[in-house]
Amino acid sequence: MPTADLALRDEYAAAVERLAGHTLDALRGAGGAVAPAPAFPGTGPVPRPVLAAARVLGPDVLAPQALGATGPDEQAVLLLAEAHRAFPPSAFPAPAPAPARSADARSADADQERAAGAALVTAWRDWGTAVLLARALGPAADALLPGATGEDTGEDTALGAPRPGHAPQPEPYAWQAWSVRMAQLSALALPGLDGPVHDAAREHSLALARGAVRSLLRCDHRVAARLTRWLAWLAADGRELPLEVEPMLERIRAVGDGSARTALELAVAEHLLTGRVS
Repeated sequence: MPTADLALRDEYAAAVERLAGHTLDALRGAGGAVAPAPAFPGTGPVPRPVLAAARVLGPDVLAPQALGATGPDEQAVLLLAEAHRAFPPSAFPAPAPAPARSADARSADADQERAAGAALVTAWRDWGTAVLLARALGPAADALLPGATGEDTGEDTALGAPRPGHAPQPEPYAWQAWSVRMAQLSALALPGLDGPVHDAAREHSLALARGAVRSLLRCDHRVAARLTRWLAWLAADGRELPLEVEPMLERIRAVGDGSARTALELAVAEHLLTGRVS
């Protein structure tokens, strides 16, 4: 990879970490905005890496508001809206169920299936962001983001991000791959969001628990944190779980990777469980 590309990648990764750190501080009540100046509209051009970071974090930019940890954060809302204008959501069609195929044909189609899975994750994350943005912007949604519909109606029009036709479902004996996909959707584990992905989480809590434990044993701490966040969301939803969430959080916190993104996942999970963040 050329040196310039590496430098750009590092710049964008650092922007994601910084924005995750600001969001974490807001969730902990440390004060300050999720998007401090000059990283939001109204103070001059927003740096492109900051906008990209907002698109990467998606719904989590508004996590402090969704969890009731802060009041309305206009700057965070405007930043996320600006990010959606700079990087418009792609209307990925939900992949149709594949017909029965031979083992050789399935192997040949592996890349296409992975791409379809990634498209589905992107579509669902965009849907979650769109719902939270429309709710936060209210009547201003149409002015800031033409085509916004407001609340989640289940129709394929909210802020240009269609509600995908289906959610990831685990195939028999394939809970590992499904749990990884659900980890990629952990930003949807927030109050105010509910849909087929959440129904899948409710139906397959054992697969989520297996995935969380497996990821922890494999030292994949971010995936473990994301799946534990789903388990915390299920606990907040009043569901019985196959394992205790608090010891999982404590273990990941003790041995985790130390990144702001992982810490944010853990903080959201803790807030879902206890209503506060330590």
